[in-house]
Parts: sequence; C-alpha cells; structure tokens
Amino acid sequence: MSKVFLQVEGMSCGSCVKHVTKALNEVPGVDDVAVDLDAGRATVEGSADASALTEALKDAGYPATVDDSVRPA
Repeated sequence: MSKVFLQVEGMSCGSCVKHVTKALNEVPGVDDVAVDLDAGRATVEGSADASALTEALKDAGYPATVDDSVRPA
C-alpha cells in the first residue's frame, strides 16, 4: 500500500472536506483518505493511481496536484 499526497485547491469549509473525501473514496484502489482543510492537503492510502485521484478531484470541482514535497513519517 502506498500513500499519495495531494495539494487540493478550492477547499474552504467542512462541506468541501466531505466532497473531497467522497470523490477520493470513489476511486478504485483507495483504502483510506485523510483531508486537512487548513493545509489544503489530502493524503490517500491504497493502490490507486495518482492521475486517477487528481482527475476525480477535478471532476468534483477541486483541482489538485501531487505534492512531492511531503514525505511519509
């Protein structure tokens, strides 16, 4: 299982977090999603392809990019 860190644009409230979480959880291969509203970041665990994750968020109205600057602890 791998982790993908995403920088997510457009999140401003708890409802946005719910929408982002739902969109990511619908991608095949996603096992767990954690969204940090303050940091504008989502962490996804599983076997899902990063491009599928960013595409799902784009379709949900939240453009995202893979954040390679974050390293797992």
